[in-house]
Parts: sequence; C-alpha cells; structure tokens
Amino acid sequence: MLDLHTRNLVKATVPVLKEHGVTLTRHFYARMFAHNPELKPVFNQGNQQAGSQQQALAMAVLAYAEHIDNPIVLMPVLTLVANKHVSVGIRAEHYPIVGMHLLASIKEVLGDAASDELLAAWAAAYGQLADVLIAQEAAIYAKAAMTPGGWTGWRSFVISKKVIESEEITSFYLRPADGGSVPDYKPGQYISVKVFVPELGMMQPRQYSLSCAPGQEYLRISVKREAEMAEKPAGLVSNVLHRDCQEGAILDVAPPMGDYVLHEDRDTPVVLISAGVGVTPKLAMLEHLLKQNTARKVRFVHACRHGGVHAFKQQVREMSEQHAQVKSLTYYEVPRAEDRASVDYDQKGRLDLQAVASDFILPDADYYVCGPRSFMQAQISSLQNLGVAPARIHKEAFGSGGFAH
Repeated sequence: MLDLHTRNLVKATVPVLKEHGVTLTRHFYARMFAHNPELKPVFNQGNQQAGSQQQALAMAVLAYAEHIDNPIVLMPVLTLVANKHVSVGIRAEHYPIVGMHLLASIKEVLGDAASDELLAAWAAAYGQLADVLIAQEAAIYAKAAMTPGGWTGWRSFVISKKVIESEEITSFYLRPADGGSVPDYKPGQYISVKVFVPELGMMQPRQYSLSCAPGQEYLRISVKREAEMAEKPAGLVSNVLHRDCQEGAILDVAPPMGDYVLHEDRDTPVVLISAGVGVTPKLAMLEHLLKQNTARKVRFVHACRHGGVHAFKQQVREMSEQHAQVKSLTYYEVPRAEDRASVDYDQKGRLDLQAVASDFILPDADYYVCGPRSFMQAQISSLQNLGVAPARIHKEAFGSGGFAH
C-alpha cells in the first residue's frame, strides 16, 4: 500500500487528468512508438488512428488516480485488462518501458507543474499497478500453458473452412497447424488473431469471440467486415481476414481469454441479449447449454438491421424449435421488402425489453448483454428499470478499453 503522502499527491492530479488526460495519453503513445517502434505491432493501430485507445487509457489513468486509496475496487477492470494483455503477448518486461514513457510524458505535458516529488509519487503508483497486473498476467499465462491443448504466446492455425453467415459476417474454422488439439474454453471467451495489414505495413492483433461451444476439434470465430475502412480504421484486420485469408491460410492465434463467461455454477434461467456481431458469444453460450442438456430456461434475444445482416438465423431457429426450454426473439430495425414474409424475425424496430417483459424477463435469471455500446447502455437501463439486480447483468462491449492494449 502506498503511503498517505504519495496517495494524496496522486489524487491531487485528478483535476488535471480530467482536463488534460487525453492530451497526456496521446503524447505518451506518440513518444513510446517513436522511441520503441517495435511495440507498434502489439497495439491496435486502428484504435490509435481513431483516438479511442488514447481516450480509454486516459479514463483508466483517471480512475486509478481517483481510487488510489482503495484500488481493489478496480479489480474487475484490472482482470479484464490482464486478459487482454495476455491475449496480445504483453509480458512483464514491457512494463518498465511503458512506465518510463508515461513518467516522461507527465513531465513533458505538465511542465513545471510536474515536480520531482509528483513524478516520484506517480512512479510509485505506477509500480504498484504494474505489480498487480504482472501477477495477474503471470497466473493467466501459467493456466494457459497447463491447460490440455493449451499454449502461451502465438500458435499457428490453419483456416480449414470459411463460411459466409450474412452479408457482413463470415466464420473462420481454425485448426492447429501442428496437428495438435485445441484447449477447452468457457463460452463467452475470445481469441486473438494476428495478421499482416498492408495498409499499416505491420502485423496487427485483434480479439474475436469464439462463436461455437467448446469441445470441438477446431476454434471458430465469426468476423464482421467493416465496409468503410477509411472512416473506421479499427476494421483493417477484419477486412484482411475477409479479403485475403482463404481456406488453407495460416493465422497466428493466442489462447482463449476473457472473464465474460457463462455462469455454470447455478441453475437459474439464462437470457442472452445481443445486437449485430454481438451474437457470436451468445451463440457459443446457447450451443453449450444445449450440449449440456440443461434444464435451465433460455431466452435468446437478438437485434439487427435487417435479414441480410442476420447471421446464424437458421441455427437459432432450429435450436428454439427443437428444445422446449429455449425461446427466441428477433427484432429487425428496418426490414427489407424481402424480409416482410420471413419467419426469421418477430418484431420491427429497435429492441424494446419493456414490451416483451412478460416472456423474456424471468425471475432470478442471469442476463448476458453484448453489442455496440449504445445498444448495451439502452438494454442495461431497461433491465434495471424492470427490476433486474445489477449483479445479474453481465456485459461485454466490443471496442477498445483498458490501460494499454
């Protein structure tokens, strides 16, 4: 635990971080990449271009300063960050480099306001944070290595099959190039894949949810292609996968990670709520529950724009028809003319949980929400207004976040 004087010095920087945090993190990343360009392939350069990574780091540094007296409250966030770090290969030796550039950036951005005493306080605070993350990440690396079929770092996988699921989403079936087995994983987890991005001239990693239940001889990801690469630089890797990676191609893959997983230690109902490509971890959860012959009631709620972008509709419909404990509901925001007679959707417009509460809000259920941030915020607010306890709402947002990934 840091001493009181050090904690007070760090807390005193909160107003400055609120006003200049993004300027600081933008300077930090530019400085680090200039001095250590070998780290650029580790970081999401799409999010760098969009500015979302700088914003996420600024918010994380601010949160740490605000909770420096009791950083344990940040443990759920730190666990998420540790999983992301391991998924892209961040190791203990990277932390001194990051710390050096962070402290230098504080001095260079704040100027005379960054006294030697303040820099010493932030050095101690960063050291405390680094120790926590390094310990968490070491445990995750060890568990991945000891899992049957597991590994750490990057392993070569071959694309054994490529299946178009909708106008935007394509599934990639990945088998170990070494002929070995794949590890078990928890429904809801993701893997990182690394590909060469010509537009950036470097390798880039991205995380994608595993979209099928564990227990297969392959790993499957289902990737949404971002059509407007110039406006959405974060879609660079997805475009490479769709455009350039055909069956037989080799991908670098990191082991399954993530703590947004299906709770299997309870027999309560499960409500899976998704939008767009957020359906991928929900499909893995649904398939796994049915493979386990669960008696738990399952509700599968999905929203998308129209039938052309509705992935896995036949699979979900068949599972709903074949299993009495499963009931599905699909919203098309703007159905096309050819969708109007379709059996693949139930409601027009945006998902309205209030309107379907009698069938899809179940007592003591666990609710798993995944999709764009605005969608998740709306659904979480609806669930809370319907009386669902926050502890029963589990969420995963796709996008940047955390301290360094």
